[in-house]
Amino acid sequence: MAEAAPQQLALPSGLLELCALLGPPRDSLRGPEQVAQKKDVKGLSSLDPEVLSVFVPPFVTKEDSQLAEVNCGTLGKTRRRSFRKKRERARAEPSKGHPGGPRGLDPEDVSIPNGVDLLALPQLCFPGGMCVASEPKEDCVHFLVLTDICGNRTYGVVAQYYRPLHDEHCFYNGKTLWEASGPGGSAAGCFVPFAVCVVSRFPYYNALKDCLSCLLTHLKICKDLEVDNHIKDFAAKLSLIPSPPPGPLHLIFNMKPLQIVFPSRVDPESPLIDLDLHLPLLCFRPEKVLQILTCLLTEQRVVFFSSSWALLTLVAECFIVYLHPLQWQHTFVPILSGQMLDFVMAPTSFLMGCHLDHFEEVSKEADGLILINIDTGSIAYSNEEDVDVPDIPLLAAQAFIQRVQSLQLHHELDLANLCASTDLHEGRASRRAWQQRLNYHIQQITLHLLVSIFREVKNHLNYEHRVFNSEEFLKTRAPGDQQFYRQVLDTYMFHAFLKARLSRRMDAFAEMDLHTQSEEDRIDGMLLSPRRPTIEKMASRRSSVPCPPPRRLVVSMPNLQDAGVPELPPRNSSLRTVHSTDRGGSRAVLDMPPKLTYTFKIPEIHFPLVGQCVQVFHADCVAQLSKAMGSLPPENSALLARYFYLRGLVQLMQGQLLGALLDFQSLYKTDMRIFPADLVQRTVASLPAPERVQAERTPQLRRLISEVMDKPADAPKADDRVKNFELPRRHMELDDFVKRVQESGIVKDAGIIHRLFTALTVGHQKQIDPETFKDFYNCWKEAEAEAQEVSLPLSVMEQLDKNECVYKLSSSVKTNRGVGKIAMTQKRLFLLTEGRPGYVEISTFRNIEEVRSTTVAFLLLRIPTLKIKMVSKKEVFEANLKTECDLWLLMVKEMWAGRKLADDHKDPQYVQQALTHVLLMDAVVGALQSPGAIYAASKLSYFDKMKNEMPMAVPKTTSETLKHKINPSAGETFPRAVDVLLYTPGHLDPAEKVEDAHPKLWCALNEGKVVVFDASSWTIHQHCFKVGTSKLNCMVMAEQSQVWVGSEDSVIYIINVHSMSCNKQLTDHRSSVTGLVVEAPRTVYSCSMDGTVLAWNVSTLRVTSRFQLLGDGLSAIRLHDGCLWCCTGNRIVVVTTSGAVCQEVKIDQDVRETSASFLGFQLVPEQEQLWAACAGHDDVCIWSLQDLARRPQRIRLQDCSEISCMIRVKKQQIWVGGTGLSRGRPKGKIYVIDAETKTVEKELVAHMDTVKTLCSAEDRYVLSGSGREEGKIAIWKVE
Repeated sequence: MAEAAPQQLALPSGLLELCALLGPPRDSLRGPEQVAQKKDVKGLSSLDPEVLSVFVPPFVTKEDSQLAEVNCGTLGKTRRRSFRKKRERARAEPSKGHPGGPRGLDPEDVSIPNGVDLLALPQLCFPGGMCVASEPKEDCVHFLVLTDICGNRTYGVVAQYYRPLHDEHCFYNGKTLWEASGPGGSAAGCFVPFAVCVVSRFPYYNALKDCLSCLLTHLKICKDLEVDNHIKDFAAKLSLIPSPPPGPLHLIFNMKPLQIVFPSRVDPESPLIDLDLHLPLLCFRPEKVLQILTCLLTEQRVVFFSSSWALLTLVAECFIVYLHPLQWQHTFVPILSGQMLDFVMAPTSFLMGCHLDHFEEVSKEADGLILINIDTGSIAYSNEEDVDVPDIPLLAAQAFIQRVQSLQLHHELDLANLCASTDLHEGRASRRAWQQRLNYHIQQITLHLLVSIFREVKNHLNYEHRVFNSEEFLKTRAPGDQQFYRQVLDTYMFHAFLKARLSRRMDAFAEMDLHTQSEEDRIDGMLLSPRRPTIEKMASRRSSVPCPPPRRLVVSMPNLQDAGVPELPPRNSSLRTVHSTDRGGSRAVLDMPPKLTYTFKIPEIHFPLVGQCVQVFHADCVAQLSKAMGSLPPENSALLARYFYLRGLVQLMQGQLLGALLDFQSLYKTDMRIFPADLVQRTVASLPAPERVQAERTPQLRRLISEVMDKPADAPKADDRVKNFELPRRHMELDDFVKRVQESGIVKDAGIIHRLFTALTVGHQKQIDPETFKDFYNCWKEAEAEAQEVSLPLSVMEQLDKNECVYKLSSSVKTNRGVGKIAMTQKRLFLLTEGRPGYVEISTFRNIEEVRSTTVAFLLLRIPTLKIKMVSKKEVFEANLKTECDLWLLMVKEMWAGRKLADDHKDPQYVQQALTHVLLMDAVVGALQSPGAIYAASKLSYFDKMKNEMPMAVPKTTSETLKHKINPSAGETFPRAVDVLLYTPGHLDPAEKVEDAHPKLWCALNEGKVVVFDASSWTIHQHCFKVGTSKLNCMVMAEQSQVWVGSEDSVIYIINVHSMSCNKQLTDHRSSVTGLVVEAPRTVYSCSMDGTVLAWNVSTLRVTSRFQLLGDGLSAIRLHDGCLWCCTGNRIVVVTTSGAVCQEVKIDQDVRETSASFLGFQLVPEQEQLWAACAGHDDVCIWSLQDLARRPQRIRLQDCSEISCMIRVKKQQIWVGGTGLSRGRPKGKIYVIDAETKTVEKELVAHMDTVKTLCSAEDRYVLSGSGREEGKIAIWKVE
């Protein structure tokens, strides 16, 4: 009894969805004799086309293949996937042609793909109508875009050709009778148009055009009865060609006489491009191109017109590509036949195309249309009163026009100095390469245009609550750009764009934004305080002189003794001038050459198309792919991944399901981006029982099956809605208030918002009413707007640093140094004198010794006065601030305390946080307008209270050793623990961008998040990106281009250093990966908690050896003297690289009684020592490598509660991190121990929270990461 059939697997479709032959109804044509007698053919010139034949894959089914194994000659027994139009309804047309020709089949026997309407197809294939000609016409091609009810698009290429009207016996020796009769034979000729339409899920316009061109060479010389067979064979070929996966591999197929190239998309997020993107630039001036793009961005009702049906689709598709990654969300019908013109009456947005003959008719019948004439390059409006198309932002438009004008759009100019090509394939390949380069540059130019327009949208997003503050964004736009942005912000296209930004999608827009951002933008990502215009920005408003480029950053580590604290950048605006450095960075990105591409030639397909022939074709594909993979260097993993993908697809078609799954599983190690998760899941579900058992016995497949099948089928979809910020309408308690303030974009830090809540609810119930929130919000925004309008005289700006910002101006007051306004920057106080504006220095915050408020007598009044005493001056500054005095006293004292903390802790964010407190105080006082407003604002004097309530002095040793602090959680709502740190040195590679050659600091935060700093300037190089979703345990640089990350989810993630992307995973471990170590030249050892140790070849990413240690708890691994030292539970095991145990170290007997386990260890070969620490203990144990059995020496760390990490620095220092007491409070502490003398050299108070991780940077600096209470990284000097 036959085994039960497994669940049917729906195989992915190839290039072909459907192929159809269209032409006149056979019954509408008179006999050849009547036509020959009719001199005037106008009576037959107008016909109604219809579908004559349809061919739908698969042309050979599984049953056909089984039948072919019995008798491969019985072609006539295969079930056809085609039908021909019947002559009569009652009976099917009899089969004609060779013995294997088609049998009569009802149309219902063939399943037509979704989106293909056979009733509308004839109109689209003959959009200008079907006309019988008196003489043969040239073949022509046009293109279709078909959309189903779900919005999914398929693409059609239509080739029209003419055949003489004759009976089936008019052929003689391959020629028609009229050809054989000489010139006189065609005098009364009558030529009938036919069309072949190929429909595909992919927009292969050029490739399918070439394919149809090859087909027409056969159709012109064949008999009528052979046409269907030729088309069927043509369709069968296309149906067997798999679609190439995204990436650098293109497919080549020999269609004879042409070699057809099927390009792939660049990456999974990019569109597939198989057309000439410069066509619109040949038809329109750059200014007109910008106008059309504006019409699309504002979602107008757009109609293209041309006398060429082909150009309608191609030009419209080019503009769709120009918008990427924004996507046109509305109706897209690039070709309307004469019967479809009423479509332009639709009230919604659309993009359509009509023949130029209908221009007057369409412009009169419909209002509010944008009419674009491709032939003349002009743009008109059907009714200008109903159309409102704004101009694109000026600076972005100017840059676009300049770049387009620099393009070389004519291939003939490149060929002028070259000899003529005598090889057809060589000439076509040269033209294709030129077009590929040009397409790439055009895409870069249009992408840069979009980035220039929308770059600053991210400054008004709240990612946590998915809120976009559109009103605040519009306020930052230039007045001339306001109309454009108001219209764009209301479109579906922009809404989808916002969803992608809020999801932090790393698409083409995000990558271009990252690669073209200035150093100012990088620093901006690290700031906590609100942005204000810098002095440099104010100066740029007055002068168009470009600012000098910044000091060149070196590749080695910075000298932190001279490193300045990053200051605040300006608030961005659409009027921002393009500095020379920005232009250079943008030009560098735009001038980068396109990525290298490769080709794979599809084997020949043999006919007749029976199951056995298809099997041979599939076998040839697998053999050639395997051969190509065997000759490929392992470093080219991107190309290897495409070979794996294609071989997996072909093996699926062969029915080799296990082989296909193994190939798809290999994508984990080569490129996860193209892993077909849905296809793999369906393949696993269709496995027969014996193969499923076999798969479960294969380790790689067992892991793959568990991953794809354990995912919930109906996982709840994440809420990706975008909310626009609105003021609250009901009372808010603390949690709701925190959310509202974060949504507003005023402050993100939850701790600061808690203090703000306390301030606004002083003396009231712990709720905030909508009116109070509105008043506070308006005061904040008014102060923000006033700061944007501050304009300082040039003589004043010369006295300030270029990155200083004016945060607060007092009203005009009398001081002991003149009359004027007191100005506060992040660095100093100064007096802006009145009359003849001038600058009088009051004091820097660092130089203040005392601040107090008094009153002075004036007649019968007592006027509140602010007094500031400086360290370096005897004279005390006095200002009669009157009603502002108390507020300024709070603000100056808070800034003074913040500056002191920043200097003591070498952490510039204290100043930024103090600035936030100061601005919030100002807004609170303005909102409350009550006698208790100052007391309420004092609740925000956080740092001033810290200074008064407890000593702020940092221990001298700590202060001398600490050089800087940075915050990887900047911009987050709360701090995140720093789990792992890795420093990677810079490498000068001519192929890399300059910033890629800088040294980097990799920070692993919780939930698989990684932040990368440029270690030459300590600015953020790459904002947070995800590496899985679990805690990360270890990181190592396996080679210059790879960083390996071990995770709690048992996966090793591989990050590409250049692209900052994680597209590879190693899944051979079965439990948490806890350690990674590199052995020269190209081997990495990894260990997991279950005791497994694997050796990896870095080039091939294959496991070269593995062994298992007894017991669980393997937490660390080191390589020394050719052996692996493994920390597992209460012992350290020394094993060879093959797993043979050499030595063993166990925890001291006194410690073992407490059930302790080793936390970590370090080897000091110079002193022949093994240093180890136990979890939960406050001492370090030291063994001699000469005699590991001897009782270890122990060093107890004073005031240490628990050790958490340790590293070796230079040759004789051990740095130990943990938790300890400092002045009676728990702090994160670091102990620096001399390995030779075994004494503690330094005791450093490192963090507010425990020290979680340590790493060394070139033995010049040590970096420490703290727990989630502080979440910062400290940089320490090594002596």
